[in-house]
Amino acid sequence: MISTIDTSILIREPAEVYHAKARENLSSHQLADFRKCPLLYARKRAGVAEQDERPAFIIGSGAHALILEGLDRFEEEFEVGGPINPKTGLPFGSNTKAWTDWAEAIGKPVLSEAQFDVIARMNAAVRTHEIAISLLNEGQAEGVVRADYCGMPCQIRMDWFDPHTGIVDLKTCDDLTWFESDARRYGYAHQLAFYRAVLSQVVGIHMPVHLIAVEKKEPYRCGVWHFASETLTVAQRENEAAIDRLRACLADERWPTGYEETRPFDFL
Repeated sequence: MISTIDTSILIREPAEVYHAKARENLSSHQLADFRKCPLLYARKRAGVAEQDERPAFIIGSGAHALILEGLDRFEEEFEVGGPINPKTGLPFGSNTKAWTDWAEAIGKPVLSEAQFDVIARMNAAVRTHEIAISLLNEGQAEGVVRADYCGMPCQIRMDWFDPHTGIVDLKTCDDLTWFESDARRYGYAHQLAFYRAVLSQVVGIHMPVHLIAVEKKEPYRCGVWHFASETLTVAQRENEAAIDRLRACLADERWPTGYEETRPFDFL
């Protein structure tokens, strides 16, 4: 049955279009914000909360483009390097006006040569991991699906989808040793449970879910995890309970922090 799913169900659209449509469609990141703090969700939705734009984000975005879509796509979306100072023969620093003017003229994110070297090493690590590359052998990157789920319009943008192997998510990390604890901290099971649930509204079944993680520093280790269906089912129940609370908050226009009541501190 899995092999009969047609990848034409996937919408192909630029990331900026997908993010713009988050105004009308609930995403996994929005739901994660709400689970953490309803007020945070409301402030981000209103555009008044500051968005975190750490340097690590551009490396992660670049790695996704190169690993999942190849060099041609990477070069369409990113620039590497910078203008050369004719007096020294070296690139201008990223804090100089010459570099800023050049980057603005380029009109797309710019990576330094050192940052691109990191991304290239990450790509090589994934390419030489037999299980990881087998999961990415066939399928489509950055496929979008929209569907009604729990009474709300929802959307997902999967890193990779293959009708045979299912959903594959790619994560970058500092140290693979601590990745499983980081995955719990960042709620990856809830994210992927949301993906699986929204996709199932379209395809009619729960697809398998895998996660590929690769380090951003030496030795650039790559690992693969398969998410047990039972784990995703527990996370799905928690997601659905959160969506119920979200619908109530939207109806009442009331956005608590979750810390309104006094909490006992009775542990060491």
